[in-house]
Amino acid sequence: MLPGSETTAEPLEADLAAAPPPSSSFAAFRALRHRNFRLFIGGQLISLIGTWMQSLAQAWLVYRLTGSPVLLGVVGFVSQIPVFFLATVGGIVADRYPKREIVVATQTASMVLAFLLAWLTLSDLVQVWHIIVLAGLLGVVNAFDIPARQAFFVEIVGKEDLHSAIGLNSSIFNGARIIGPAIAGILVATIREGWCFFANGVSFLAVIVSLLMMQVAERKVLSKSREALQDALEGFRYALGSPTTSALLLLVGLVSIVGVPYTVLMPIFADRVLHGGAGTLGLLMGATGVGAMMGALTLAMRRDSSSLGTLAAQAAGGFGVSLILFSFSHWFVLSMVLLMPVGYFVMLQMAATNTLLQTMSPDHLRGRVVALYSMMFMGMMPVGSLGAGFTAARLGAPWTVAGGGAACLIGAAVFARRLPLIRAEVLENLRLAAAAREQEMSAR
Repeated sequence: MLPGSETTAEPLEADLAAAPPPSSSFAAFRALRHRNFRLFIGGQLISLIGTWMQSLAQAWLVYRLTGSPVLLGVVGFVSQIPVFFLATVGGIVADRYPKREIVVATQTASMVLAFLLAWLTLSDLVQVWHIIVLAGLLGVVNAFDIPARQAFFVEIVGKEDLHSAIGLNSSIFNGARIIGPAIAGILVATIREGWCFFANGVSFLAVIVSLLMMQVAERKVLSKSREALQDALEGFRYALGSPTTSALLLLVGLVSIVGVPYTVLMPIFADRVLHGGAGTLGLLMGATGVGAMMGALTLAMRRDSSSLGTLAAQAAGGFGVSLILFSFSHWFVLSMVLLMPVGYFVMLQMAATNTLLQTMSPDHLRGRVVALYSMMFMGMMPVGSLGAGFTAARLGAPWTVAGGGAACLIGAAVFARRLPLIRAEVLENLRLAAAAREQEMSAR
């Protein structure tokens, strides 16, 4: 948190509007001028490659052991449902305690879980219930990691470079999404899944070391004397009282519950639809990562936040159309091509929403606002994953994905009708911030 943030609720728009607009290509990389962010992003790249390796290997292991779409959905459900129930607690913790210490602790816990799964798999002891339990524990860790890690960006780059930091972080996330599954596909096909889990465990050392090397100024945090329930309700009241925040969160929740769960069905597309194996799955996920990285870079190059609501609506609609087209493809090359816009649009929507929410939220509420975003993004996916698994078992994976795409289109259309109100709120925040800035300059 920035000093004085307990009493200052000025939107980040003020700082973004005050800064002279740099060229879009330079703006995309502004966050790299901060040493702490360079350390963070370097460690993240290595760690996220391991994370994506584990993601693919775990899905393939479940599918290899069971061949069940339902159990694929169950694993997806238990890995993400803790975020829905605990993200608000994670947001309060992020606002009460130093964020770097929280992230170091969560990354260490994630490393231990990865090594445990590696040992079980390499020892040929692993059973599906082991995977389910460990996935659930990782979900609990993520409920505390996500709010703290996302809200930490302001502390390491400042308000003026938040666009760049979120865009570059998303780019790194999706760059790893290209590399990790490709490596995992090769490893799974040759030496099985266990070594992917081991590599993921080792990769956490990079981000832990990078966090410990940072020089982070001490920040004021939320008073610990208040009750947690009171703090949580404050975050909910803020979200419900803002038309922009509530509409953005609802759209994220819809896309997460009906569209994003296509990912848990990817082993079925690789095997039954495209008649491939783990290598095919790795290439499909890599194609999604290519598109998602392009979406993140598109956001990073934007100069302001005034039209991010429109961008979120357009991206949600584009995601729905792309999902429908992908669901009916039976040709591997075409499927790869269609997964690129799928990844592009969903990342553009999520990153634009994240940026706008953090831009609009007061400093002392940012952790809780990010927690609400995490609840709607990560927390709604498990319900969708479970539903997708059961629906695919009855109707098939293609029709399940197509239905999700159609629902995303409808949600985007409903959201678009509220855009004038959303844009008015953003512009009003800009006007108030500019007036406050002029008053401050006059006082000097």
